[in-house]
Amino acid sequence: MDSGTSVTRLDPDSGERFQPLRRDLGVTSFGMNLITLQPGERGRVHEHVRQEEVMLVLEGILDVLTPDGVVELHANDVMRIAPDVRRQLVNRGPGRTVVVALGGSNEHDGRDGRAFASFDDAEAKAPQDLPNPEPLPASDLRG
Repeated sequence: MDSGTSVTRLDPDSGERFQPLRRDLGVTSFGMNLITLQPGERGRVHEHVRQEEVMLVLEGILDVLTPDGVVELHANDVMRIAPDVRRQLVNRGPGRTVVVALGGSNEHDGRDGRAFASFDDAEAKAPQDLPNPEPLPASDLRG
């Protein structure tokens, strides 16, 4: 795993169905793709051996077809799909559908976060043991 940070921009207007966000960002611990489906487009019927997936709909309506039926997801809906569930992603329209697909196959490592009161603070605490900071003053807000 590389140290530091990386940035990419979602590009649903690229004309491509898939934008490999994992690769763009250098993420090695889970999969992450932007999927853009135009009306009528659909993905392959597929399943995974180990990887569970989460679909986060950013725009439009996504139909997720499974052997148990169809789940209709709208913008801001999120769905988890177990590895062994066959699924197909379908856009029945009327507009485009934009989805962030996340996938991983390892057990979650629990809460390994460490929180600090400031960037200069040397003492780490569990995030739940440190209160959230006060909101920014109005003079620090944009606009």
